[in-house]
Amino acid sequence: MHPCARCAAAQRTCCQRADVLVTNADVARIRAATGREDFVETRRPADPSYLEDDPSDPEWNVLVNRPDGTRRLLVRLAGGDCTFLGPMGCTLGEEARPNVCRLYPFTYDARTLTGEVPEYCPTAMLLPDGGRMTRLLDMSPTKAERWRARLYDELRADRSASDGAASDQVIPCASD
Repeated sequence: MHPCARCAAAQRTCCQRADVLVTNADVARIRAATGREDFVETRRPADPSYLEDDPSDPEWNVLVNRPDGTRRLLVRLAGGDCTFLGPMGCTLGEEARPNVCRLYPFTYDARTLTGEVPEYCPTAMLLPDGGRMTRLLDMSPTKAERWRARLYDELRADRSASDGAASDQVIPCASD
């Protein structure tokens, strides 16, 4: 059984607990893959710690948070599930998934991958003898580094568009 399915059988998953940040390019990829328009909203994150400054990545909050503390996020259903969570896991193919989903459980900053913090993963159950979630999930650090670079490129492009007052006009959200 896939580790994510084992996790889902034991507890609420990252797809049920985390607010998922999306870039304009993420939104475009998801729209192209699904034809849906109802999956993104602009709001404050449910977890206030998402708004805290990170001294190791001072660029992050500048890139992702609007002046009012809101950010562009995937819609979560009433029970907390991601709008794309299905009975077998994520219904989006890898190339349509938001960059932050593809990167999890890698940690990163604007410069590089920084490690692994599987905050939502039941590592004791999945890896009773220790080990790394990224290895268990067969995640390539090389591929993850490309995704990390793409995430920050897209965040910077979104910020530049926003500074030019065009961001909300590029890909509007239902709650914008």
